[in-house]
Amino acid sequence: MTQAIDFANADPTVRPQDDLFRHVNGTWLATAKIDPDQSSAGGFIDLRDRSEADVHALIEEQPLGDPTTDAGRIAALHASFMDEARVEELGAAPLAPIFQAIGAIDSPSALARHLGWSLRHGLSPLVALYEEVDPGDPTHYTAFLTQTGLGLPDESYYRLDEHAEIRAKYLAHLTRVFGLAGFEDASEQAAKVLDLETRIAAHHWDRVRLRDLKASYNPTAYGEVVAQSPGFDWEAYLEGAELPRDRFDVLVVSQPSFIAGIAPLVADAPLDAWRSWARWKAISALSGYLSSPFVDARFDFYEKTLSGNEEQRPRWKRGVSFVEAVVGEAVGQSYVARHFQSEKKEAMEKLVATLLEAYRDSITKLGWMTEETRAEALRKLSKFTPKIGYPTKWRDYSSLTVSADDLVGNVLAANSFELDWTLSRIGQPVDLTEWQMYPQTVNAYYHPLRNEIVFPAAILQPPFFNADADDAVNYGAIGAVIGHEIGHGFDDKGSTCDGDGKLRDWWQPADREAFEQLTSRLVGQYEGLEPEGVTGTTGVNGKLTLGENIGDLGGLGIAYDAWLLAGGQPDGEPIDGLTPAQRFFTGWAQAWRSKRRPEAAKVLLTTDPHSPSEFRCNQIVRNLDAFFDAFGVTEADALWLAPEDRVTIW
Repeated sequence: MTQAIDFANADPTVRPQDDLFRHVNGTWLATAKIDPDQSSAGGFIDLRDRSEADVHALIEEQPLGDPTTDAGRIAALHASFMDEARVEELGAAPLAPIFQAIGAIDSPSALARHLGWSLRHGLSPLVALYEEVDPGDPTHYTAFLTQTGLGLPDESYYRLDEHAEIRAKYLAHLTRVFGLAGFEDASEQAAKVLDLETRIAAHHWDRVRLRDLKASYNPTAYGEVVAQSPGFDWEAYLEGAELPRDRFDVLVVSQPSFIAGIAPLVADAPLDAWRSWARWKAISALSGYLSSPFVDARFDFYEKTLSGNEEQRPRWKRGVSFVEAVVGEAVGQSYVARHFQSEKKEAMEKLVATLLEAYRDSITKLGWMTEETRAEALRKLSKFTPKIGYPTKWRDYSSLTVSADDLVGNVLAANSFELDWTLSRIGQPVDLTEWQMYPQTVNAYYHPLRNEIVFPAAILQPPFFNADADDAVNYGAIGAVIGHEIGHGFDDKGSTCDGDGKLRDWWQPADREAFEQLTSRLVGQYEGLEPEGVTGTTGVNGKLTLGENIGDLGGLGIAYDAWLLAGGQPDGEPIDGLTPAQRFFTGWAQAWRSKRRPEAAKVLLTTDPHSPSEFRCNQIVRNLDAFFDAFGVTEADALWLAPEDRVTIW
């Protein structure tokens, strides 16, 4: 049997009863180096790097030839990105026709028309339009309008004192790129952009509010959208985006106050400020595909300042990302053919089935839930759709035309292609076979409007899934990942949708109250926690991270129950000096082996709904009686949590 636990990463001087995360990963944390072109290191990054290298090899094998085939598109896209000499020769020239069009904006209607053009070509449209499953009727897609328009990571960066230094550096970055683009009044244009974005940000919903599916579901007749946002010329916007008006009888306005709030800005803010903002959005969207001065400027702010990265990612890595962003499923089809073993899918199917059965057993026994709500919860669980490895149907890229010698042209064409694909789906039946991640992506997800859990091929590798490992380690790692994604169906957000994916209140009032009492205790456990090495922040936002923390709590607890259902013996024969129960929790901690640069960690505390890895590991086990039993945790130990303070939800 392959050794499932890497003891070289452990720190035996740290007791698991005091700090499971550092007991299992402490030596690695003290010695591992973050690659200079990365903001983090760990198990996820190791797998991502491996997938990236595998994909790179596949891309390079595709010969330049017929650009109407997937292989030809992959090769042409890659060739256009890797032709560095051509990119350097062009310099800022690809921006010239866009700047010319922006310079001609002479009215709010002309501005709206340009915003529509920006939507079509992947620049910031201020108001984004996309398609998604209709929460009110999840059998078809509908059109959504949502907030955009900012250059900093979050609306809070424009208003909180803790981000003042970043704002100053952002202003310097804006000035730099305007200068690179040839504008003599670079500092004046930069100041106008920051001022206008600050006014836009004042109407943005914050990250916690954005998690509220009910508040974000506002189906609105087109005429009402127009009436609620006087000053914004929607007809010009649709015309600029080349979108037929008859496809938008009803739009879901995700943030109504944002639409109403920015309309007066479009109508009344000085056009010269809007022209500066539009120029910046064009530069920002395309800077990664321009000559090295633009690429370096982008790196210096968005990766070095915000994430702490020391070096630019090599061009080949950026080329892989570009090709995947445009034709990711075409690449994924080749990746699966070469790198995915069917036996992994079979093993995962068994694991998923056992996790679902454990959830079913737990929900059946919940003491805080009434029979009416329990029946609905079990019905929802019975309708979960697992997707493992890769899709059964691949994306059709036949209408995408690309060239081997026009990188920016390819970017604009790809964005236009995506918008046409979006448009083609509005009002149509939902395609239940599609995926929202590529097989080569190291991640997993739950979709509340489809009630599906999805596990791409690339995550089905150690430290998450090891076909040669004992069940205890696998259930503690990939089993908890499976349980986490199932748990999202019953978190603060997912629990607002029923088994068909419909946004519907299926809870009895007393059950919802009991649920929210439990989740508020979980909020309190995480609120303000500060990851090691990160200062000058307010710490973890317990409300922002609530959904992921519920997923972790239910995921690990139910994974343990599933392991028992599968025949796990907590006090069985030890392996490598650890009982099976101890190996279960070691597998969990090993999966969260991760370290991050302080700069990146600060950004994520503001923007990421996931808690830092050390808390995902340690804070969850403090709520599980099985952890206390496995390691004999007592009141004298740092991870002790009194039984009455432990939270069990599902």
